[in-house]
Amino acid sequence: MNLGDAVGDEPQCVRENRRRLCLHLPATPRWLKQVHGNEVVQADSVADPPSADAAVTSRQGVVCAVMVADCLPILLCDRGGTRVSAVHAGWRGLCAGVIENAVGMMDVAPSELMAYLGPAIGPDAFEVGSDVYSAFVDRDPQAAIAFRSLRPGKWFADLFMLSRQRLQSAGVNAIFGGVLCTYSEPARFFSHRRDRVSGRVAALIWRSG
Repeated sequence: MNLGDAVGDEPQCVRENRRRLCLHLPATPRWLKQVHGNEVVQADSVADPPSADAAVTSRQGVVCAVMVADCLPILLCDRGGTRVSAVHAGWRGLCAGVIENAVGMMDVAPSELMAYLGPAIGPDAFEVGSDVYSAFVDRDPQAAIAFRSLRPGKWFADLFMLSRQRLQSAGVNAIFGGVLCTYSEPARFFSHRRDRVSGRVAALIWRSG
């Protein structure tokens, strides 16, 4: 059920998988060309996939979507159910502020938002080097608690904790999920880090009323 059209899969198979997915949705998802950045777009006006890593909408039936295979999908909504967002948070985008930009685009008080952290590579599998460690810790020393030292120059990074820190710093305190590891569950999830050549799953959110 690979939904990614840029991972070397047969195009007709991907089209069929997307067709099957759409049978369960109110509309075709507003796909993004994800670039591991911090750009956020209004999903209402998306036609051709834009280069962005998050989308926001307040319109009923518009489906925001991000694709992942180890990066963290974050779904946002406000308590009143008036707007939603899907965020693709790999470490680069996370460090660059994609969460903060998405929260800002929601155009409601951050305290009114709820966040769900979907499946991503877990804290016992995401090995990183000093470049990743420094990118976060140089900006915020508190980020150091999200890294566990393995050996000189190598750490396990906790994407879930790093994302919770960023969400809380942005004023979002109702945070759920963050327990499913893509790397350790091959029967359920694609994982680029585990398989190198991997499909993509989608995280989707929309207003139903």
